[in-house]
Amino acid sequence: MLKWAQKLGMIALLFALWEGLSRSGVWNKHLFPGPLEVVQTLIAMARDGQLGGATLRSLGRLTRAYLMSVAIGVPLGLLIARLAFFRNAVKPVVMGLQALPSICWLPLALLWFGLNDSAILFVVVMGSVLGISIATEDAVNGLDPQLARVARTLGVRGPRFYFGVLLPGALPGIVTGLKLGWSFAWRALLAGELLFVSGGLGQLLTMGRELMDVSQVMAVMLAIILIGITVDRVLFQTVETRLRRRWGLTA
Repeated sequence: MLKWAQKLGMIALLFALWEGLSRSGVWNKHLFPGPLEVVQTLIAMARDGQLGGATLRSLGRLTRAYLMSVAIGVPLGLLIARLAFFRNAVKPVVMGLQALPSICWLPLALLWFGLNDSAILFVVVMGSVLGISIATEDAVNGLDPQLARVARTLGVRGPRFYFGVLLPGALPGIVTGLKLGWSFAWRALLAGELLFVSGGLGQLLTMGRELMDVSQVMAVMLAIILIGITVDRVLFQTVETRLRRRWGLTA
């Protein structure tokens, strides 16, 4: 109960500061609307279906790209952690590409795939797959070496070792990496949608800018924040809590 009171208190404080700045006259009220106006705009966009349609399109793209990132990133991380060739030859490439902001892939994506969803999906995958692979490698390397020795002593090798020992032991760390990968994918998606018309939340932000409708821009930003918090709380935090209980990492 205390935690919820603290969270609600902080939200109320932030909204009060926001309203105070809007009323202070430091900025033109048209350029810095108050929270009530922004929330009203958000509700209006939700009622006319504009926000819902854009959200579904963005989440559809995100889901496809994220699943591809997981399907590539987790096995790649396992290979880097377990095989010397991948550790010596592939890991430096992964680390180098990870330093490149995902939006830098957009010009190539547009040249290779054209102005369509494939270009955005490519940017999102490149923005998240590398982080997932690095987190997976770290999770595997963080396992107690004694676990692998005991498994080998008991004759557990090959697929049984990977699926029965390695993956379950590294799963808490892998899930944390998947959470980070999702946040990278979410940001890469919106950056890609902002740069060309795509029918998603990024396009709503661009429309608000072109119409000089700051309340729409802020309303969409608020929706993006709420979606991010919801996914984190409903999906990732639930999985993390269950895994921690399963492995005795929580009281």
